[in-house]
Amino acid sequence: MHPDNPRYFADGSGNPVWLTGSHTWGNLQDYTYDKLPSPPPMDFAAYLAFLRRHGHNFIRLWTWESAYNPGAQQGTIRYGPMPYERTGPGLALDGKPRFDLTRFHEPYFRRLRTRVAAARDRGVYVAVMLFQGFSLEGKGNVGGDPWQGHPMNPRNNMNGIDGGGVALHTLTKPTVTRIQEAYIRKVVDTVNDLDNVLYEVTNEDAGGAANTAWQEHVVRVVKRYEATKPKQHPVGMTAQWPGGDDAALFRGPADWVSPATRFPQGDAARVVLNDTDHSYFWTDLKRDGPDAQRAWVWKNLTRGQQCLFMDPYLDPSHDPGRNNPSGRTPDSYWDALRDAMGRARACAMRMDLAHAAPRSDLASSGFCLACAGSEYLVYLPDGGEVTVDLSDARGELAVEWARPAGAPPTRGGTVPGGDVRKLSVERGSDAVLYLRRTT
Repeated sequence: MHPDNPRYFADGSGNPVWLTGSHTWGNLQDYTYDKLPSPPPMDFAAYLAFLRRHGHNFIRLWTWESAYNPGAQQGTIRYGPMPYERTGPGLALDGKPRFDLTRFHEPYFRRLRTRVAAARDRGVYVAVMLFQGFSLEGKGNVGGDPWQGHPMNPRNNMNGIDGGGVALHTLTKPTVTRIQEAYIRKVVDTVNDLDNVLYEVTNEDAGGAANTAWQEHVVRVVKRYEATKPKQHPVGMTAQWPGGDDAALFRGPADWVSPATRFPQGDAARVVLNDTDHSYFWTDLKRDGPDAQRAWVWKNLTRGQQCLFMDPYLDPSHDPGRNNPSGRTPDSYWDALRDAMGRARACAMRMDLAHAAPRSDLASSGFCLACAGSEYLVYLPDGGEVTVDLSDARGELAVEWARPAGAPPTRGGTVPGGDVRKLSVERGSDAVLYLRRTT
């Protein structure tokens, strides 16, 4: 985290970074559906090139704890590779050898390291997901019974371990917790030396006090173990669903959070990565349309937060009507949102983020990120006129207007500081005003 502004992370040189990116369900493990068309196996180099084309620099690297999920809405889903060896004796519920929870499956960890390193080489940060709430119970837009395929289902391992279904992500079974801690240490050993690493405890666990205590324990396990290592990386907690509470995220020990609120209140104590996966479901995104999608990005930027997109990428079947890729070409419908994220990042990185803070009080539009006295980024959802309080600024400020929909920026001369100033641009679509002191 940046030492002067914990709203943002800092790179190895101490410079603040603004994170944004399209993450997708199969970017670590492959998966197939047995009834509906499956996405092609991940071409990770092509995926990284896709991210860079849209100006993105961050992904969540998804993990699935279950080897298979019978009865999902897409048909039985099978995932692999898995982090544990399948040695037997005996067969698991999917007809394959049982897991040995004392033996790690090295191909899983080699793939993990290879992909994180490849992302680093393309300038992409990676949140390594440790656990998965959708692997404990059938819920939401997946459904099914993933516990049938979980290595800690007692019928699926040769170690006599019963993880207890949703109780697996609590602290009620010390033996299970020790197995989880060993896995966490193995993940850390695999990627600790890489600079582009973050960790995410789990994706959308059901929530509640017992689960929150377990998630906080995972954060502390990572931090304690990394304290013995050459590098220390941020650890995040993300929205609990369906029974979670954003307040639990902000009270906890995580360095970064992804809440369920579409426009969360800024938190000066930690990084907020606002992720459509939790805060802006795809049906709402499609209903609202590209203009609202773009506005969501810029409103979050000017509130001091960063934006992630749960991108269906090349999956044609995850949800009916969600995505229409053509082979290995992603559905262009989502390009408006993807491009808005990249343009917002480019704009953010022009600012002195080390000293920037959300200042809705300084602009009549209500959306302003400012280094008061020297730099102001203002979002106008409908264009038109805006007043900006430049009382703290001395001298002249250069004026630049941009249209987030893609028109190139235009310079608009200068405006004097020292007072409240009125500026305007043609109405009809959203606009961004960037003011920077020249003297």
